[in-house]
Amino acid sequence: MEYTYLGRSGLKVSRLCLGTMNFGVDTDEKEAYRIMDAAVDAGVNFFDTANVYGGVGARGKTEEIIGRWFAQGGGRREKVVLATKVFGDMEDPNDGPNAARGLSSYKIRRHLEASLQRLQTDHIELYQMHHVDRDVSWDELWEAFRVHIYQGKIGYVGSSNFAGRDLVKAQYEARSRHFLGLVSEQHKYSLLCRLPELEVLPAAEEFGIGVIAWSPLDGGLLGGNALNPAQGSRSVRNQARAEQRRGQLEAFGKLCRELGESEANVALAWTLVHPAMTAPIIGPRTLEQFQSTLRVVDIQLSEDVLRRLDEIFPGPGGDAPKAYAW
Repeated sequence: MEYTYLGRSGLKVSRLCLGTMNFGVDTDEKEAYRIMDAAVDAGVNFFDTANVYGGVGARGKTEEIIGRWFAQGGGRREKVVLATKVFGDMEDPNDGPNAARGLSSYKIRRHLEASLQRLQTDHIELYQMHHVDRDVSWDELWEAFRVHIYQGKIGYVGSSNFAGRDLVKAQYEARSRHFLGLVSEQHKYSLLCRLPELEVLPAAEEFGIGVIAWSPLDGGLLGGNALNPAQGSRSVRNQARAEQRRGQLEAFGKLCRELGESEANVALAWTLVHPAMTAPIIGPRTLEQFQSTLRVVDIQLSEDVLRRLDEIFPGPGGDAPKAYAW
């Protein structure tokens, strides 16, 4: 396994991040344990989850599964750089009018304590805002996170789904308080979703924010079976989308066959090429799927292959404003 620093922090994480959103939904607890054990054995030390994972009526279930896995001991907790998130509605009647999605200091405190209980740990290495909340001031946000960092309950703060301007604002406000600020941004990024190259990735790179790519296979469209419903991934809900992309997906499949690599692994390896990228999130449902992704860090894409991928999946043309102005 390869490792890199998480943004400008001194924390090293694996270049593959284990996503756990399927745990308790499409993946039962026993299989989730097998995947997490295999991840640790393979050197994957970066695990990502969220308090809302588990689905409607079962929010928190994924964190509970991870917590019970930690409780087995054997150094499991100590070997993991744990990331979770706050923002969503946890369906807790005690939250009252504050149950709605958001990032108030009240909500951060309550939901952090609940996550710690479910995860059966006293600290979280990376606590991420699952979405931007522009109705809450940075005065409130940075003070709330500062308190929990000083208490030792969280190590670093990350964001998710932030626009470039939100990253800049967050770091400006943090710097004015002599505070580290964001060390990571979790963002949707794939061969089929390259819009972040305009603003988000350049901003992250300039401010030393490590990017974690979510949905790097675009819901399974880049997984290799999207055009074959009989064999297709269960995460591909909309066959119409696959049909609309048929030409691209067929060309991509042809290229991958020439390389002797699976479509999924090439798509994942491509995300690692960008200098702002820390790790793509892999979301295996089975141990076999997890094991098949370990090769990603060994795949080297040549300049010619990258050029062909650009032809198949055109990006925005570069960063802003060069992509659209003289």
